[in-house]
Amino acid sequence: MRKSAIVKIFAWSAFLIISSAAWAAGDPVAGEKKTTMCIGCHGIDGYRTAYPKVYNVPKLGGQHNEYLINALQAYKTGARNHPSMKAIAATLSVQDIEDLSVYYATSSSK
Repeated sequence: MRKSAIVKIFAWSAFLIISSAAWAAGDPVAGEKKTTMCIGCHGIDGYRTAYPKVYNVPKLGGQHNEYLINALQAYKTGARNHPSMKAIAATLSVQDIEDLSVYYATSSSK
């Protein structure tokens, strides 16, 4: 086997190990119990569909885990600015963020 092929295999293996470790950090069951703060805005699909210009919030279900973690951390630190999201994210621990993000990343209809 060529050296470059071995390096590529090693790199992909390391990437998969790191990705699975990051993915496993959250608990989707615990995340589901914490969704009450999210449902108020993100959980009203019928309203969002009927009035997209009035009520424009993203659907959380099926989003990438890393995206959700980064977004919540950005609201928590103030790097992203939305009054409601900043207030909610300020109350979340690192574990809360991981639990919520893995829950929504593994559910497509929430």
